[in-house]
Amino acid sequence: MSSKYFDIQPVAGRIGAEIVEVDLSTALPSEVIGEIRKALVHHKVIFFRGQQLDAEGQVRFARRFGEITTAHPTVPSLPEHPVILDLDYGRNVSRANHWHTDVTFVDRPPLGSILRAVVIPPIGGDTVWANSATAYEDLPSHLRSLADQLWAVHSNAYDYATSAVDLSEEFKAYRAIFESTIYETLHPVVRVHPESNERGLFIGGFVRQLRGLSQTESHDIIRLLQSYVTRPENTVRWRWQPGDVAFWDNRATQHYAIDDYGNQPRRVQRVTLIGDLPVNIDGRHSEAIKGDSSQYNQSPVLV
Repeated sequence: MSSKYFDIQPVAGRIGAEIVEVDLSTALPSEVIGEIRKALVHHKVIFFRGQQLDAEGQVRFARRFGEITTAHPTVPSLPEHPVILDLDYGRNVSRANHWHTDVTFVDRPPLGSILRAVVIPPIGGDTVWANSATAYEDLPSHLRSLADQLWAVHSNAYDYATSAVDLSEEFKAYRAIFESTIYETLHPVVRVHPESNERGLFIGGFVRQLRGLSQTESHDIIRLLQSYVTRPENTVRWRWQPGDVAFWDNRATQHYAIDDYGNQPRRVQRVTLIGDLPVNIDGRHSEAIKGDSSQYNQSPVLV
């Protein structure tokens, strides 16, 4: 796609584009915001280099695309900024080095996430995004038919079948906060995008089990479907620079923050937009099983 308001430079063949010559700190006209949203839906993740945004500016920009969630259902926000999740990986924050879609353990996961680079290591710390719509298109027809029928339970409760012996005390403390309220939601494995009508695989790291199947059966099927999502041709990798902003469509992507920067500082801050109830190909919606996400999805009144 193209725009008369800015230059769009694709970063990879199937996902990701850089938006050039747009200053997010300014009061952008509605027409420009509309074009940015079109680019988001089309490219799934869009990038803005070297922006001069502070926390307030990030929130103002995000609000142009809809109502904002609180920072996280369980993890505390940045002090004095109830809608900003501060991910300071030098301060006891669990590194998100696994494929996931943000906050799918609630019934209305975010529409999108806007991430601002504050401190970036000179080497390492890239993020990779995957296109879940092209992953679905890549499935052989018989696997698409199977996926269309499946529903998955997503939860923020960790899988305790995995040994916790080697976990640090800092990570155990973070896990306790992350699980301070347990959420479980039943989502369709194949979600219909509310704007593009594309079908995409809606799975990722918070999936715990497929409805009606055993843990072993669930694991094997999800592993197979997930392998299509993370194929290199469905991904884009972004090398961060301080000031960069990434805006991704949480309804059609997964992402992975690469943990290859050792003890170097890395700090990013995230704002998320209130989403809708996912719907499957038959028009059936996701259902909350455990936990009330209404407070998370109630946009705070900001002064």
